[in-house]
Amino acid sequence: MQLFVVSAPSGAGKTSLVRRTVKELSQLSVSVSHTTRGIRPGEVDGEDYHFVDREAFEQMIEAGQFLEYADVFGNYYGTSIDVVKAMLAIGIDVILEIDWQGAEQVRKSLPEAVSIFILPPSRESLIERLTSRGQDSEEVIQRRTLEAVDEMRQHQHADFLIINDNFDEALTELKSVIVAQRVVQARQTKQHADLIQSLISLKA
Repeated sequence: MQLFVVSAPSGAGKTSLVRRTVKELSQLSVSVSHTTRGIRPGEVDGEDYHFVDREAFEQMIEAGQFLEYADVFGNYYGTSIDVVKAMLAIGIDVILEIDWQGAEQVRKSLPEAVSIFILPPSRESLIERLTSRGQDSEEVIQRRTLEAVDEMRQHQHADFLIINDNFDEALTELKSVIVAQRVVQARQTKQHADLIQSLISLKA
């Protein structure tokens, strides 16, 4: 099975794209990250994130329980390595929706992972999306905008780049990357070994 890493600056729309992709493609799941940030209105513990305090998170770091983790805007975010391995083991493709720091860690430890970066169509649209949430202060929005510029410079390290100008087009592109990886020759040969052997065997 395949591990996909989706990264984007805050406000680029990656969460909406990932959720729709998971809804429309079978055998695909998002690994729910752990975080120390506070829960926002409408979020559900265990579905959006596993919300833990800083002490618990740092204990998990010391125990080596994260595939990747990063300190973003003063809060920890991390992906449980056991959860990812368990899903891959039962035949489910996994998407990690993480920032560029985490993506870099995953590329180093699991170079076979497929990385995808999502960019907004303009800086103005990014700021508009950040502002329209209505959940953050002006100070936080300004800080996130500055951080987003640095984040967007990391797009060059990804395997695939998607510009989220038109949502439906961006969704099609994201789904296409995943479907294409499912029919890579090596994966198909392993998954359909018996069929292929019967087709190429000299026995009638």
